[in-house]
Amino acid sequence: MKCRLTILSSLVLSLTLSGCQTLDDSQQDTVDAAQQSQQSDTINENNSGASPDKCEIGRTPIEDKQDCEIAKDGVIEVVHPQEDVDVELEPEAIEEAPVVIDDVWVRIGNQLQFSMPDDRRVHVQRNWYLKHPEYMARVVNRAKPFLYYITETLEERKMPLELALLPIVESAYDPFAYSFGRAAGMWQFISSTAKRFGIRQSWWYDGRRDVIASTEGALDYLTYLNKMFDGNWLHALAAYNSGEGRVQRAIKHNKAIGKPTDFWSLDLPRETRAYVPKLLALADILKRKKHYKFTWPEVENVPVIVAVDIGSQVDLAFAADLADMKLEAFSALNPGFNRWATDPDGPHRLVLPTDKADAFRQALAKIDRKERLNWVRHKIKSGDSLLKLAAQYHTTADIIKRVNNLDSNVIRIGDYVMVPVALKALDAYPLSQDQRLASIQNTERAAHQLIHEVAAGDTFWDLSREYKVNMRDLAKWNAMAPTDPLLPGKKLVIWVNQVTEAQKQNAILRTLTYTVKSGDSLSRIANKFNLKISDIAKWNDLNHKRYLQPGQKLTLYVDVTRLKNVG
Repeated sequence: MKCRLTILSSLVLSLTLSGCQTLDDSQQDTVDAAQQSQQSDTINENNSGASPDKCEIGRTPIEDKQDCEIAKDGVIEVVHPQEDVDVELEPEAIEEAPVVIDDVWVRIGNQLQFSMPDDRRVHVQRNWYLKHPEYMARVVNRAKPFLYYITETLEERKMPLELALLPIVESAYDPFAYSFGRAAGMWQFISSTAKRFGIRQSWWYDGRRDVIASTEGALDYLTYLNKMFDGNWLHALAAYNSGEGRVQRAIKHNKAIGKPTDFWSLDLPRETRAYVPKLLALADILKRKKHYKFTWPEVENVPVIVAVDIGSQVDLAFAADLADMKLEAFSALNPGFNRWATDPDGPHRLVLPTDKADAFRQALAKIDRKERLNWVRHKIKSGDSLLKLAAQYHTTADIIKRVNNLDSNVIRIGDYVMVPVALKALDAYPLSQDQRLASIQNTERAAHQLIHEVAAGDTFWDLSREYKVNMRDLAKWNAMAPTDPLLPGKKLVIWVNQVTEAQKQNAILRTLTYTVKSGDSLSRIANKFNLKISDIAKWNDLNHKRYLQPGQKLTLYVDVTRLKNVG
């Protein structure tokens, strides 16, 4: 039997965690106050914008308003930026006696150990899941490639198997999910907590999305929290959601006034009060699915992925070809990589289907490490710098220095440098960070897409007022949080239904990707879009004297007031 991986996409809201926060008491008080202020602003902001008539949870449309509120209760919105990706995975052949338990969920359900309280919060969440089996089917489909590995790891660590359900609450088992609390990945780590537990993050790689690295980090963190709260797993889970300082203060407060200190008695944020019941509701349904007559989709109790040591940096397209896989499916199993290649500083590990791993190892062993990347010999010209070359070839200045044995950032006109470049066009790497952002920004939400170049002093609040859009939507359209700083020169996408006269006068632009056709020239394209040849050349780093190639893709910034004149 084959199982298929699905990675969700587009701007879909799902059930998730706001991020693992680990602040001391004084820092937490400051953050709490700031968050309360921001939440108040956000509520006002949301009320000022147009609200959708229905919502989606894990790409499942929820028509009933109360239903939608229950689903979102206790979680912060996350984005699933990717279209569904199917990866064919052949279970590993096992020569031993047949496995008695052939479904990982049965294996998990037989070992659940948390007691189930008779609490309204659990009843409400359980009823929601029971009412939406299509949601669970979608989530389980995404969990298939990783569930066996996570279950094995939990058993090896002797940790409760209820924790295998946690990524459902966190991210709907989507390693590409991110929230506007700046949390990312299946386990929804914020950057600082990820670093604290050894999860590497760089320009090339984000271990928060790497299923292996993030799972190890999440279980390390949960083990730490469980020890901090003297073995109380509900306290540990609450702290994973809202921060250990907040839970400690709630316990301390109850002790001081003589109240019980169990989870159900603590005064915790609304999201945390619903977060733990969600996990318990899922555990109860899994354990008693026959009682509830609930069809919980099966996942074969066999390994379907394996980690392969590759030893050095490799182009992902090149590696996918060696593995005889489509690049999108290959990248879906390796979601931690931000760019077109793995991180030169590691981890030097790729996740592959078990049935393709041996052939991949053999093919890779025959190839010199220098041939794992594509190279360009660049002649230095006036105006070149390492930073400019890095941006041009989508790499880093440090890499160019290293591969050319440069002692400083100084490069001389007429000299040559070797630069690693992507084997294929960048848009052929659909799950890279740049392409995910492009996908988010170019998903049409209104009549016109505007481009705003950030000026000194700009804020999301001010821009939302200027363009009459929702502040959170504005941040979401650009894969940012409303609290993220805006750097001068950054281009923001803004979707509006109408273009004002003031915006017309400011020559607001829409980003277009134009595919060069046979017979096209810079002059012809410039005339077609009412642009200057010099601008098209500058935007695409083109040499005026070189011919365009059919199929070549150009980025154009077109005045929205002229779009109707463009064919």
